[in-house]
Amino acid sequence: MKIRALTLFPGMFACLNESIIGRAIKNGKIDFEAVDIRAYSKDKHQKCDDTPYGGGAGMVMTPQPIYDCIQSVDPGHDYLRVYMSPKGEKLSDRLCRDLALGRDLLLLCGHYEGVDQRVLDLCMDKEISVGDYVLSGGELAAMVVVDSVSRFVDGVLGSAVSHETETFSDGLLEYPHYTRPPEFMGLKVPEVLLNGNHKEIDRYRRNTSVDLTERLRPDLLEDKADGGV
Repeated sequence: MKIRALTLFPGMFACLNESIIGRAIKNGKIDFEAVDIRAYSKDKHQKCDDTPYGGGAGMVMTPQPIYDCIQSVDPGHDYLRVYMSPKGEKLSDRLCRDLALGRDLLLLCGHYEGVDQRVLDLCMDKEISVGDYVLSGGELAAMVVVDSVSRFVDGVLGSAVSHETETFSDGLLEYPHYTRPPEFMGLKVPEVLLNGNHKEIDRYRRNTSVDLTERLRPDLLEDKADGGV
């Protein structure tokens, strides 16, 4: 899968070279590149922002560098073009799965007060939000999308079933995990996990997931009842 992040700060994406996603990029499972919007500015100082019409605080990213960058990276509109925005569709497990099975991704990272609306109207297909809060720029949000979507791409995770048993995979929070030693600081691993009876283990994990969800995220159970998860 190809993913391109369009940004004024490509160096921020260096963390994607680490851990699972870094390995997936190195092994060619994910083809990722952070593209510098500033390189496409026609301003002699490579300026990419200006004051907003109508007044107001902050600066707005100008349309020309973004438009030219998009046309260079995706001239045939082969990518699904996504603007990272708090106004967008909330990122979810289901959306991540859909994105992983769909077209290659182009992620536009806004900064300052945002992006000139005209370039969004002309170029973008979709807006996605990672939560009801405001970040200083779209880069962190884009990294969340890259990480969460990549996990559903074949060959990225070490185990093909890993993402099928994680939190939200069936609309429930994931059960707790334990490893050696069997006792630590006076706390013991639940006996059911040590007895080798896989039916009992599956039942315990399912019941624990339901209990945790009822206690910590009852809204997920409401969504499940409504057919939303």
